[in-house]
Amino acid sequence: MKKLYIVLMTFALSVGISGCSTVEGLGKDIEKGGEAIEKAAKKHQ
Repeated sequence: MKKLYIVLMTFALSVGISGCSTVEGLGKDIEKGGEAIEKAAKKHQ
């Protein structure tokens, strides 16, 4: 569970730091973050 929390926090920080200038860019970042979370969750099943 800690690793999932770390992944989520890293994703949130990366989105905040990158400062996406478009909605499309933000959508892509969120999608990539979701994929990373999904991958981490599958590893821990």
